[in-house]
Amino acid sequence: MSPSLPDRRAEQLAAFGRLLDVLDRLRAECPWDRKQTMQSLRHLTIEETYELSDAILRDDLPDVKKELGDVMLHLTFYAKIAAETNQFDIADVLNAQCEKLIFRHPHIYGDVTVQDEEDVKRNWEQLKLQEKGNSSVLGGVPVSLPALVKAMRIQEKARGAGFDWERQEQVWEKVQEELAEFGDEFAHADPARRNQERATAEFGDLLFSLVNFARFANINPEEALERTNRKFIRRFQFLETEAAREGHRLADLSLAQMDVYWEQAKKLPSSALPNQPPE
Repeated sequence: MSPSLPDRRAEQLAAFGRLLDVLDRLRAECPWDRKQTMQSLRHLTIEETYELSDAILRDDLPDVKKELGDVMLHLTFYAKIAAETNQFDIADVLNAQCEKLIFRHPHIYGDVTVQDEEDVKRNWEQLKLQEKGNSSVLGGVPVSLPALVKAMRIQEKARGAGFDWERQEQVWEKVQEELAEFGDEFAHADPARRNQERATAEFGDLLFSLVNFARFANINPEEALERTNRKFIRRFQFLETEAAREGHRLADLSLAQMDVYWEQAKKLPSSALPNQPPE
């Protein structure tokens, strides 16, 4: 068994120092590393973050370790670039983070009393509001977040300010209400009578209410949707593989014929299905 984390503190600090030393040398001697800027690294960092997310969803711990290393490299790289123009260095970054954590945990580092996790979240949002000087509780939600994630964060922040449903049943009733309103837009047999803009708005309301319900049910909607995406991909790839094995072109099959393979895929355990992402 590996030593506990406190017993490895010296090794952890040495490893972090080694990363800084390696990055210093690469920045000085490698043409590619020397060329990089914060702007050029940005899209690569986003890619690495998604790769880490994928590894976590797969519960692939060896891959999580590798992807954590890639993300850590990027974080130290940004600090290295900033240090070269005397803006800040990695020590400033880490110390600022420590100060922020201490400030936002007064129930640990101060005399504030909390009863549960919800108290901690409410305190966190209120302290964050003071810290950033935002005029709105929602001011700290990044504009560029994907819409599904943004909806979750908006609702969490509103809840931290005390604006939320009281019971899960109320949220489910809201989902049913939004579903009915969306359905009303498609009640006409004639598509020409539909209002696309209104239908889009109602669909957005429905999604927002579903995200709200997921939050009350302790479900991460982004993770849930991604798991369904992966399940669909595996089943569809099984359909493609089996059709080809039996000498069929997918384009030549009827929907009913394809559905036979789909139903077979649904009966198989996940371990028996393809596990490769699409090219």
